[in-house]
Amino acid sequence: MVKNLLFDLGGVIMDIRRENCEQAFRELGMDSIGDYLGDYGQKGPFAALEEGKITEREFHDEVRALIARDVTDEEIDLAFNRFLTGIPVRRLEELRRLRKEYKIYLLSNTNSIMWRQDIARYFRQEGMELDDYFDGTVTSFEAKCCKPEEAIFRLVVEKFGIEPGETVFFDDSKANVEAAGKLGFGTRHVAPGMEFYEIL
Repeated sequence: MVKNLLFDLGGVIMDIRRENCEQAFRELGMDSIGDYLGDYGQKGPFAALEEGKITEREFHDEVRALIARDVTDEEIDLAFNRFLTGIPVRRLEELRRLRKEYKIYLLSNTNSIMWRQDIARYFRQEGMELDDYFDGTVTSFEAKCCKPEEAIFRLVVEKFGIEPGETVFFDDSKANVEAAGKLGFGTRHVAPGMEFYEIL
């Protein structure tokens, strides 16, 4: 019996577009940005921030060192947040509807900059906060590890006191879905163009 629904954020609830972010960093003068950003994982300071291994200040300084001209922390953050393009209100409505029947949790590979800035802002579209849509959240930067590592899924189980066999996990990454499946979670791959509520 399914009691819990566990959602990825980017590509499932939040729309993302890596190309927008890359273009924004190129406009700042970071021609090598393509070496650091991927659809399902980052490298260098971007990965370190996502894994909670460096502070935002250290991230800004490391990124600044890769740009030929002087740039502010705010310029870096604005370029970084261009990765996110928004959340259709229908998805927020569906989360609220599903929460009447299931426990709803979020598991996201993300970073503290996006989390407290644009991610929080997009969840306020209906006049509520992110925590109003979920019974609990686990982020990679707080967990100090990323999907598809087994440790982050085990943290979800321990933190929320849930059983994998009673939980369905939704993610747009096949690698993440496969990792969750090996641990006993029910899984659904949300491919590009699909909506999680249509799969349900």
